Amino acid sequence: MDARRTLIYLFRHGEITPVEPRRFVGHMDVPLSPLGERQCAAQAERLRGVKLAAVITSDLARARRSGEIIAAPHGLRPDVVPALREMDMGRWDGLTAAEIAERDPRAFSDWMARIGNFAFPGGESLGDVLARAWPAFEAMAVAYAGERIAVVAHGGTNRALLCRALDLPLGCILAFGQDYAALTLLERAEGRWRLRRLNEFPVL
Repeated sequence: MDARRTLIYLFRHGEITPVEPRRFVGHMDVPLSPLGERQCAAQAERLRGVKLAAVITSDLARARRSGEIIAAPHGLRPDVVPALREMDMGRWDGLTAAEIAERDPRAFSDWMARIGNFAFPGGESLGDVLARAWPAFEAMAVAYAGERIAVVAHGGTNRALLCRALDLPLGCILAFGQDYAALTLLERAEGRWRLRRLNEFPVL
């Protein structure tokens, strides 16, 4: 591959257990569901013909397991990078949006109004996530310049990385879909990032 062109296949982890819409799952360490395993296997098959130099994941179990499945056809073992983990949602971790709105209505409204710079009570803001995740992400691009790698992380982390790569404010994060096991493709060439694919679902 052209040494000036680096491709990063960026994944969100597969579906988790328990599955419940609008539940905040940050640093909680939860496993993949059976469907999540199949989703990652489908994406692994999709990339079977791509020569990957590395598979890199966050340290949370759902991302590590997703990375193991994606790495298997390539004879690779995932490298674990804790800086890629999901944002720390503090005292909201594990709660549903409805539960948070009932228990902490003022803070919940504040989060909805300024999602790009709101800090979760007892946890992180998107800026905090970016401060730890972006240097790690850029280091991967440098270490594997001219190669293709897969990175498996989380919805919030991936969205923050996409905003930074494309020079967009963090308030734009919800413009980027990041569904379970979906694939986003980023290219780095001549010092610039380009978005080639976004949130492509696994085909089961």
